[in-house]
Amino acid sequence: MSDRRHFLKLLGSTVACGAFAGRVPRLAAAPTSLASRRPAPSQRKFTSAAVEARIAQVKARIGDSKLAWMFENCYPNTLDTTVELGTLEGKPDTFVITGDIDAMWLRDSSAQVNPYLPLAKQDPALRRLFRGLIRRQAHCIRLDPYANAFLRDPHAAPLSWARQDETDMKPGVGERKWEVDSLCWPIRLAHAYWQATGDTEPFDDDWRSAMHAVVRTFREQQRLHGRGPYRFLRTSDRPTETLALDGYGQPTRPNGMLHSMFRPSDDACLYPLFVPANLFAVTVLRQLATMSQAIHHDGAFARECTALADEVEQATHRDGRMRDADGHEHWAYEIDGYGNQLFMDDANAPGLLSLPYLGCCAADDPLYLRTRERAWSARNPYFFEGTAAAGIGGPHEGLRMVWPMSIMMLALTSNDPAQIRQCLRWLRDTDAGTGFMHEAFDQDDPAHYTRAWFAWANSLFGELMVKLANSHPDLLRAL
Repeated sequence: MSDRRHFLKLLGSTVACGAFAGRVPRLAAAPTSLASRRPAPSQRKFTSAAVEARIAQVKARIGDSKLAWMFENCYPNTLDTTVELGTLEGKPDTFVITGDIDAMWLRDSSAQVNPYLPLAKQDPALRRLFRGLIRRQAHCIRLDPYANAFLRDPHAAPLSWARQDETDMKPGVGERKWEVDSLCWPIRLAHAYWQATGDTEPFDDDWRSAMHAVVRTFREQQRLHGRGPYRFLRTSDRPTETLALDGYGQPTRPNGMLHSMFRPSDDACLYPLFVPANLFAVTVLRQLATMSQAIHHDGAFARECTALADEVEQATHRDGRMRDADGHEHWAYEIDGYGNQLFMDDANAPGLLSLPYLGCCAADDPLYLRTRERAWSARNPYFFEGTAAAGIGGPHEGLRMVWPMSIMMLALTSNDPAQIRQCLRWLRDTDAGTGFMHEAFDQDDPAHYTRAWFAWANSLFGELMVKLANSHPDLLRAL
């Protein structure tokens, strides 16, 4: 078993024959009713009174019965099925798995709980969950800032496809793919939690140590003084699963940007200067500077964060843009510093489509709008349009496979009611009768999909519906 794709394909076939009953939700091929697909209350991993109230409130505003049903299933899915509460080093701990993979990704775990942040101030149970997750993420970063996935049991073997990897694997690490965004998402979560609640309790010395590790790692991966310590090789029949040149990645001319060996899809970068992740890093470094000054009164570290953000921002804006045949500028996806540039987009965030969602720019920024138009078109080799839907995919699941997350991201970054309405119809009509979001589906056949239990996609759909209930209530009432 050489990679995660093979594991998930095996898991899918195993679920079909029932061997994973009780651990993976059993989903029918088509809905026989619109009864809730949530676990029974006694089987839910976590319950929040505020979340339950929000479900009832938003569901009542959705005029389309199937969309209302899907919202009820998807919005609480992370809490219902993926959260494990406990203690770690004598403090509250929250471990959040991705769904069908029993491990915690720094990116996914942050994104999965994002829809519940507005409710945390009024719900002590949610505050305890967030405190535990912020601490767990800090623990993971201190363990290895270069890893993307972690195990709850520090003595467990790495994920099955990562056990033969040639890299500095530490106990408790599930997979060690270096992705800049893996360190960005926990800062985004911490800053948003602090802004939503005013709570500073989880930002202790351990968290501060983890944040120093983040900045140190970012500095190393500017590669201004050598390649840095990270190296990764994997035996695989897929070039996106390993790195070139003895595990250090394709050559670059360092320019001040951060090197990312892998994308948020966990696929290897073609050119290691990955533009969306660098823009994301600029955003979160400024957030970290604000927190360090306001909470810890640590002006020196705040200045260090701001200085690094300035360097990365200047380099990315200087070198990370391309021009089309008409001379109009748009963002590149990846560059190498030698003048080589790649344009594409991938459904995972950070990507070009998701830049305003992540706070990297305004949704009406002209440079973004030109980039967005290009990404949602045939000029993006991973944009697919079929009889079922249109959307962005990526190399991870191959050609023709639309990711629902890209459709959600288009709607989340749009103010066009017609465009949002089309997105909702695509999402409603491509669940294959399961009532849940999937990782990807065939552009012409939604019944051909990957990952029946993918909590990030479910959370993002819930987040979209909550946003629309506030911003476009008329649209939700009459789709």
